[in-house]
This record gives sequence, structure tokens and C-alpha cells, in this order.
Amino acid sequence: MAQSILVAESKAVDLVKNEKNQYLSGLTNINGNITTTTTEKKNRIQVSNTKKPLFFYLNLAKRYIKQHNDVELSALGMAIPTVVTIAEILKANGLAVEKKVLTSTVGSKDENKGRLVQKAKLEILLEKSDNPKSDNPKNRSETQAESKPTVEAESKKAVDAEKEE
Repeated sequence: MAQSILVAESKAVDLVKNEKNQYLSGLTNINGNITTTTTEKKNRIQVSNTKKPLFFYLNLAKRYIKQHNDVELSALGMAIPTVVTIAEILKANGLAVEKKVLTSTVGSKDENKGRLVQKAKLEILLEKSDNPKSDNPKNRSETQAESKPTVEAESKKAVDAEKEE
């Protein structure tokens, strides 16, 4: 009788440990930090503007798009402009198209004062584009190269126009 109770307790402890490990594995994000979401997606990037440089997240997003055909970029507060920049670069290069944009506010505890503060949250879901553009001018046709003037050409036109006045 005592032995069966010990076996049952051992199984219960193992079950609790497994549930705890599954729960904690769902709480860690790409940087290994604990987050408050319980269901992490394989193709989700939580962007921070203090932990990693923009190009780290940009290259990671490119890899996720290639692997999963879509990527979800997420940011809180001051990291929102970084997410927007990454999304715009991916769209401008023809690698991705916008599928969904979600905005919300999230309550978080202020580290200095210990009170609850509302932070803006932005989530952008991008999916793989059907027709990626090429950055290399050699790969573009002559009509494409001529139809899209460069920044330098536009600047030169503006300076020439000022000289004529």
C-alpha cells in the first residue's frame, strides 16, 4: 500500500515538472527572456530597441519569411518604430507583403515607481511576397532602371532647378 502511494506521488511530481517545463518553454522569447505570453509562435519576433541592433531583427525576419512564409513582428512602447522600419524595409525590397496590423495597449509594471503603466503594443504580420524585387541594378531590365530614378538623380535635379531660378 505504501509503495503504491510512493509511485503515485512520484508520477504526480513528474507530471507537475513536465507541465512546468512546457509552460516555461512557452514563456521564453528569442533572447531567452521570460515574457507574459503563454503561446509562442515559431515565426514571432519580439523586437527590442535596446537589446539587439535593427539589422539583427531584419535578418532574422528575412530568415523566418524564407522558412515559414510569414513572420509576426511584435513590439512594445519605444520599440514600435523599429518594428515599422523592419516591416517597411521588407516590403520595399519586395520580400514581404502586409497581412495584418494589430495595435493595443498592455499593462506593465514600472520598474522605478512600481505602479501599473499602459504601454502601446504593435503587431505586424507579414507574409512572403509572390514577386520579390531585386536590389541589384544589373538584374533589373533597362526600363525598370530608367523608370525609378535614384536619390542622387532626384537631388541633382532639385539643385539644377534652384540654379536656374
